[in-house]
Amino acid sequence: MKREIIKTADGSATIYLPEWNEHYHSKHGAVQEALHVFIRTGLFYYQEKNHPEDISILEIGFGTGLNALLTFFEAERIPVKIAYTGIEAYPVSNEELQALDYAAAITEDNASEVFKKIHKADWEKSSVISPFFDLKKEKKFFSEIAATSTYDLIYFDAFGPRVQPDLWSEEVFENMYSALKPGGVLVTYSAKGSVRRAMQAAGFEVERLPGPPGKREMLRATKLKQV
Repeated sequence: MKREIIKTADGSATIYLPEWNEHYHSKHGAVQEALHVFIRTGLFYYQEKNHPEDISILEIGFGTGLNALLTFFEAERIPVKIAYTGIEAYPVSNEELQALDYAAAITEDNASEVFKKIHKADWEKSSVISPFFDLKKEKKFFSEIAATSTYDLIYFDAFGPRVQPDLWSEEVFENMYSALKPGGVLVTYSAKGSVRRAMQAAGFEVERLPGPPGKREMLRATKLKQV
C-alpha cells in the first residue's frame, strides 16, 4: 500500500495512506495528539493515580515510534521505570523514519539519538534504551497477543475503525482487558459509539474525555480492581 509523508498542523510529520484516506497520526498535529491522548490522559493519569515504581506499557500500533519516543522522555522526568512493548505487523521503513524527523519536532536535546536507538533496537528482544526505559518491539498481528494480567497501561493506536473495524471489536477489547492488570488503563484517540460499547461489553469502565486538537472526544477505559 502506498504511503506518503505529510506535514501536520503542529509542524510535525505523519504517514498518509491515500488508498484508505487514513493518517498514522492526526493531521491536526501528530505530536500534539500523542501528548494529549497517550502521555497526559494515559501515562500521567496512571502515574498520578497509582504512584508506581515501574509501569508496564503495551502499545497497539507501534508505527512510527513517536509514542515510544515521547514516553521515554517522560519516564526520565517523572521518574519511573517503564517496560514498553510495541506491537506492529508492518514496520515503518528506515527511509520513512528519516523523512518523519520527529527529533526536530520536539525540544529534547538528545531526541535524535534516542529515536535512532528505539528504531535500531532488535525486534523480538528486550533492549535497555536507558535506566528508565526498556523496549521490546514485536512484529505480530494484534490477534496474536496472548498476555494475561501483564500490563498497567495500553496505548491503543490502531488504524481507525472506519478503515479497520475488526481491530475495534468486542473480541479485541476482551483480549486487551485480559492483558491488563486489575486497575489497568487503556487510552485511545477514538470516541466512536461502537468502540465505547465494545469496550463496555468486554468489561471495561469507560470515560469520554476531551480529545486532542481536531477531535471533540477520546476514550479512556479502566479494568476495575477485584473487590
